[in-house]
Amino acid sequence: MTAGDGPAASATVPEAPAPPAVVKTTSLLTTLGAGGVIAGVLLVVVYSLTLPAIEANKQKDLEAAIKEVLKGAERYETLYVVGGALVAKAPEGADPKKLEQVYLGYRAGNERAGFALAAAEPGFQDLVGLIFGYDVAKKQLLGMKVLESKETPGLGDKIAKDQTFVGQFRGAATPLVGVKQGKRSKPGEVDMITGATISSKAVIRIINNTLKRLGPAVEAYAAEGTR
Repeated sequence: MTAGDGPAASATVPEAPAPPAVVKTTSLLTTLGAGGVIAGVLLVVVYSLTLPAIEANKQKDLEAAIKEVLKGAERYETLYVVGGALVAKAPEGADPKKLEQVYLGYRAGNERAGFALAAAEPGFQDLVGLIFGYDVAKKQLLGMKVLESKETPGLGDKIAKDQTFVGQFRGAATPLVGVKQGKRSKPGEVDMITGATISSKAVIRIINNTLKRLGPAVEAYAAEGTR
């Protein structure tokens, strides 16, 4: 140090950066949980608000389907399956929506047009839901319409879109038998869709199983109406 130098300047030490704030796990979980609850409540509210419209649309589609498979029907009566029989009125205390239903169609002049039966069973991808019209006296189908299906687009979904396939069920004798494409020769045989035999068989199986299960009840109710 020279004579003219003053005291040595003290060196400035830079401050260390502050440590990041520690987020408590419990606080984070609480926030996430609250967000989940709010989202869940919102979903319930939205579902509750839209449910009436959804049910109304389903009912409208069902009514159209019933009239489609019961050609010429102007109106229909809802029957309920109770104890293996059909009744015109749901038992006291029972929720009609939870009872299996069968629909009896009427033409002008109160003439019976046939019964419409709805059912669902597994297909290739998921459940296949359908409805079909049935003539008890002739033991023939009056028509068939797929109501719900998630079958493979372009293949299995043809059970609903292929009008040649769908048209085979009008006037088909029961029970149904699936045959290879182009081999149909008898009233109860159905040409299955090439590349979608599982879906085709599902439709046939659903109809056969439904008639096996409910056929006696339908026939008994029809007989009562002719007495």
